[in-house]
Amino acid sequence: MQLFYNPDLTAHTTQLAFSREESRHLVKVLRKSSGDTLYVTNGKGWLFTAQLNLADIKNCLATITDKTFQDARNYNIHLAVAPTKMNDRYEWFLEKATEIGIDSITPIICDHSERKVVKLDRYEKILQAAMKQSLHYYLPVLNAPVSFKTFIEQELTGDCFIAHCEETDKKSLKQLIQPKTNLTILIGPEGDFSIKEIELALKNNFIPVTLGHTRLRTETAAIVACHTAALINE
Repeated sequence: MQLFYNPDLTAHTTQLAFSREESRHLVKVLRKSSGDTLYVTNGKGWLFTAQLNLADIKNCLATITDKTFQDARNYNIHLAVAPTKMNDRYEWFLEKATEIGIDSITPIICDHSERKVVKLDRYEKILQAAMKQSLHYYLPVLNAPVSFKTFIEQELTGDCFIAHCEETDKKSLKQLIQPKTNLTILIGPEGDFSIKEIELALKNNFIPVTLGHTRLRTETAAIVACHTAALINE
């Protein structure tokens, strides 16, 4: 199934117009023609079935013929991950986490962060593409980047964890995650969190955890954390 994305669709929408870029893709690449069936999500749980009425490379038009709603999960996975020095590694994380199943992502700027500027527009497009490819009907929320201190001190719901590499008393993340519970997991930059940041997290009731016996790259650690949470909630 080829899935399309349109955030403006609602349960009351009856007609759908595709953008110039999508229209060209439909006609020139996918070879769609009038009468063909299309599937579209708004990224908010709805899957719409539509019939293509006008197959024009500049402006495709379709009529909504059916719609179904998928209830949101009864848990939430929120990863706060420091941007990586090589941007393509962070983009890989965004893609794979979306495929696995993540609800929200916050880039956090830490003491040891080498990258402090992110391109949210590009990240958003990666999330949309991964959602469509993996046939998810919920688009992960991409939050604006914030400093570690700002993120730590905001009100967060559910269980909160910080994964770091310091030789301190830590338990395995997979042993601590409770099914059907909201989770927030902090993943640091290449140089790990600073001692000051770890202490601040602990003061704000974050639980220190390990993701395994080996040292992982930032993006790998984020995927391991996401996958661990998803598996426990299956």
